[in-house]
Amino acid sequence: MADTTNDAAAAGLDAELPAIETFPSKHSDYEITVEIPEFTSVCPKTGLPDFGIITIRYVPGESCLELKSLKMYLLAYRNLGIFYENAVNRILEDVVAACRPVRAIVTGAFTPRGGIRSIVEASHPRGSQTGT
Repeated sequence: MADTTNDAAAAGLDAELPAIETFPSKHSDYEITVEIPEFTSVCPKTGLPDFGIITIRYVPGESCLELKSLKMYLLAYRNLGIFYENAVNRILEDVVAACRPVRAIVTGAFTPRGGIRSIVEASHPRGSQTGT
């Protein structure tokens, strides 16, 4: 019998997703917060939908996230089997690759399932303290 937990743990990490576009930042030393209150994905183990709020906080370097492309990128998760932890870390990695922020934090606050609520946070640079 295959180890479905290990298979599920890697699900969604290499999925092809729409590109996140950027535009030049004309200012310095400011923070942008983007909140996505209706984030959805699919649990790769159960196939059930997951719901949550994704918050992206970042200090732009030379470019900012273009919101329409970010929306299309995040909508692609709707049918993607991926664990919460992987979704938050993948979003952070893709945001960093797209706009090269000075620093960034992605937080996922997921709807309780079975009486357990999960909040997952990942930051750039890796190992940095929470809060920007």
